Amino acid sequence: MSARGIAAPNRDEKRMRTLVTPEGLALPITVAPRTARAGALIIDFMILLFGIIAVQIAIYYIARGLLDATGFNPDEMSSGALEFFGIFLAIFVFCAWYGYFLVQELGPRGATLGKRLVGIRIAARGGTRLTPEAVIARNLLRDIEIFYPIITLLVLAVLAERGEPIGALGWVATGWFLLFLLFPFFNRDALRAGDIVAGTWVVERPRAKLAAVLSVQGAAAAEGASEVTGVRYAFGEAELSIYGEKELQTLERMLRDSPPEALAAVHATICRKIGWDPGAGDERAFLEAFYAQLRARLEADLRFGKRKADKFA
Repeated sequence: MSARGIAAPNRDEKRMRTLVTPEGLALPITVAPRTARAGALIIDFMILLFGIIAVQIAIYYIARGLLDATGFNPDEMSSGALEFFGIFLAIFVFCAWYGYFLVQELGPRGATLGKRLVGIRIAARGGTRLTPEAVIARNLLRDIEIFYPIITLLVLAVLAERGEPIGALGWVATGWFLLFLLFPFFNRDALRAGDIVAGTWVVERPRAKLAAVLSVQGAAAAEGASEVTGVRYAFGEAELSIYGEKELQTLERMLRDSPPEALAAVHATICRKIGWDPGAGDERAFLEAFYAQLRARLEADLRFGKRKADKFA
């Protein structure tokens, strides 16, 4: 067969991975492309920049109002007032810079505004829930990877413009910046140094939508009654509140495509999670009934503006 006849692997297929959750479910995920991560960082940086500028403008007009009483003479303005504005601005910049990323990435969506706009989020590589330690570590290292070398290069450029000798510092700072900038291109999961230290990766997050049509039959269409044993499965609020839309979609895909052995494993996992022991031999009917009732509950919640994206929400 000629080389031309061999189909080249799709770029999306190269980024496909399988994430095994602590419950034993194998979930297909897609590693986020490097361009999407760069775009999300630029969007987040612009949001922060314009927010800080807006606060500075507000402080300027407040200070201008205080100067009205002094005849616009800065020497007559209270030193305490000037110190207060300076301290307030420094605290605001610190809290905005670090709080922006930490608060949003520690939330159930695991993404900042920039990441949400481009459709990506961070996740723990082990399939567990993101921890505050992991999010803090990856965000602190971002400064070391990107922003500190950029600031260093800008300072060195100003010093060089003034004619001051900088020696080899410019080359060192450039190498520092390029090392971390190109790091994601040297591993298959596009991980930056902060991801490796924190045990995280950035994955695509498709917009969650409930299936428009119920695609399974059997117990799902028979109000929970099994066609094999005649047992009627009815789940309460406590059992159905454990899972969300993401798990519902995973269950539907498995009911469509998975072999009986895989369904038996999922059946055992769900039973263990909700505290049931219905026995073996009727796994599909159990899962169909659980799917139908979980979907009905999620759709009812959506009508009242309540949304449960996944089991962590």
